[in-house]
Amino acid sequence: MKITQIKFYGGSRDKIARLGLAHLFLELLEILMHTRILLKEEKDANGAAAVRKAIDDAFVKAGEWENTKTGGVDWAKRIRYNQSIVARIGVEVQVSARSDLIVRDLVHLRTRLQDGDVDIGVVVVPDDRMEVFLPDRCPKFSDAVRYVEQEFTEAMKWPIVILALEHDGPGRALKKQPRKR
Repeated sequence: MKITQIKFYGGSRDKIARLGLAHLFLELLEILMHTRILLKEEKDANGAAAVRKAIDDAFVKAGEWENTKTGGVDWAKRIRYNQSIVARIGVEVQVSARSDLIVRDLVHLRTRLQDGDVDIGVVVVPDDRMEVFLPDRCPKFSDAVRYVEQEFTEAMKWPIVILALEHDGPGRALKKQPRKR
């Protein structure tokens, strides 16, 4: 995939550099950029869960990223120096649910930041172009920015980063999950 936009909040850019997280942040960017996603370029034509699964599989393949199933951030990794943990990054991937769940992701990041479990939080969402090809109500970059800057403004003070992803190009439609009744 391509990373089309990055928005830094709460001194996150400086904190990434100061805490020595640049290498880990670049690793995150590489994981996302090496995840190949082709979409049928037609409104609502693709299943978002397939995109999410591909991203999760890429984190697993990269190794040493911890996955939290419920209540925490989706992915986290630590930098160690000798036996001490020096710094940690937490990642929330939001590509397969309702856009308002971004607020829930921000709350997860806030909790992990306050508890000292992570030093930088990252929210990964489709960019505004890619979102058109995913199911209705899927989050997009402008949604995430709006939630942070207008509806949940305290989040602008936290060291978080919002990353926007775009698919690699046109392809066959990704299978949609059946609707729950």
